[in-house]
Amino acid sequence: MIKRKPNKIPFNFVFLMLFSALLIITYCYWENDIPYFQRDPFINVKKYSPEIHNELGKYHLEKYTPVIIALMQQESKGKGGDPMQSSESIGLPPNSIKDPKESIQIGVKHFRHILTYGQEKQVDFATIIQAYNMGIGYINYVAAHGGKHNEKLAKEFSLLQVKKHPSIYNCKKSFFNSRYPYCYGDYAYSEKVNKNITSLNEGYN
Repeated sequence: MIKRKPNKIPFNFVFLMLFSALLIITYCYWENDIPYFQRDPFINVKKYSPEIHNELGKYHLEKYTPVIIALMQQESKGKGGDPMQSSESIGLPPNSIKDPKESIQIGVKHFRHILTYGQEKQVDFATIIQAYNMGIGYINYVAAHGGKHNEKLAKEFSLLQVKKHPSIYNCKKSFFNSRYPYCYGDYAYSEKVNKNITSLNEGYN
């Protein structure tokens, strides 16, 4: 029997792979001269803090500045021309707004609207946060089912919207898609925003 010699991996290929790995590690740890795992995850949204605070001040709602920062973090991490993802709240396609200042103005106005309506309907604050993502109809749904948000109600409301507009909310089932079949909104949105608020309070103020 003739023994075949194992194919040798070219030295140039090995060198290229090692060099690429070194570049990636260097970039992750020292981008902007700050170790990657020590960087403030809210660094992009915090630059909008003065604008958010001033806009909330128009409605005497300055105390909600950390909440809006947490919302923006969940929506976009402070990136793009529409960091509050406000376009859809005024009936436009996603990312139609290109000016962060306009995005914040509309986003804060939308928040004020759902906050006022949620207080009138006597739902909890978690419902109001979830309504930023799912719309004011979610407040009505929760008000009719005990007044307190939970994941089960958010999933039920999502499925109702999917059934009403199956051609619009039609995310596909896949290994990487945890939303299916709840293709309308993000049923875990309120919990994610609350985690952002906690992180801000614990170490990123």
